[in-house]
Amino acid sequence: MPVIHSFPPVAGSNVRILILGSMPGEASLTANQYYAHPRNAFWPIMAPLLQIQSDAPYHQKLAALRSSPFALWDVLKSCKRTGSLDSSIEADTQRINDFQSLFTQHPAITHIFFNGGKAETCFKRYVLSANNLERITLSRLPSTSPANARLPLEDKAEIWHEAINRALAADALIP
Repeated sequence: MPVIHSFPPVAGSNVRILILGSMPGEASLTANQYYAHPRNAFWPIMAPLLQIQSDAPYHQKLAALRSSPFALWDVLKSCKRTGSLDSSIEADTQRINDFQSLFTQHPAITHIFFNGGKAETCFKRYVLSANNLERITLSRLPSTSPANARLPLEDKAEIWHEAINRALAADALIP
């Protein structure tokens, strides 16, 4: 089984909110694009927050992210996995991205939102203990993966929007 690798972070200069996945799925790796699976809810959820259409060309999605307070990345730098499911990631092959550099480059990050449980678990196990992050609020959101079918898109979007809007409002209070 070959080792798969995540993408570089997408981040502009005014990042305050970091959204973390675990590792791109097969469709994303094949397309070399974050959240490329046509049934993944990430872009439909984020589109109104980024003021773009969910079916905008990928380069426009990235440009909108870079001009927003959001950054996008994955916790895992590399791993071995068959298929796209997080549950198929071989634990002893997990390598973590360089969060020390990310936090140094973007010291204004106040919130991290995890796109699902695997991202949260890996971050808390491998990153949290190695970094001083008391000032950052950590929250898990429902996975946007099509494998997470327990919530319809509308419910996922409502949960994501409420959490992100609360974070943006809290950041507005920081001098």
